[in-house]
Amino acid sequence: MESWLFLIGILIIAILGHNQSLMFATAAVLVLMAIPNSSKLLSLIEKQGINWGVTIITVAILIPIATGRVGFSDLLNAFKSPVGWIAIFCGILVSILSARGVGFLAISPEVTVALVFGTILGVVFLRGVAAGPIIASGIAFCILQLLNIKI
Repeated sequence: MESWLFLIGILIIAILGHNQSLMFATAAVLVLMAIPNSSKLLSLIEKQGINWGVTIITVAILIPIATGRVGFSDLLNAFKSPVGWIAIFCGILVSILSARGVGFLAISPEVTVALVFGTILGVVFLRGVAAGPIIASGIAFCILQLLNIKI
């Protein structure tokens, strides 16, 4: 019963914060919990969900290549500017940090609760977005601002 109350509390926070992604995700988990014998499905999603999410995000990132809006010339141009180099560096940094983070969660699963809570607070109250590649671009933006480089 505690998990239901916790999730309903998160849903209320998402509604009050007008965060559709969190509302949808929480409602989906509540619906899955309501399905009889859903523990195997929930376990599968817990184990593979991050990979599926990263795959979906990666597909979205690759769409501009598929539609021709981004090509080899754009990649080559990235190597010609400080903005491009910082973005490349941040992409590498975030992928390394993410790999370390996954390893950290494997040995310290109790940290997950704090991370989820922090993410919820950031998403709902600070209008943040929970997505890795976007974090990389955010880090790049901050570095560019610190270095006073025009975008």
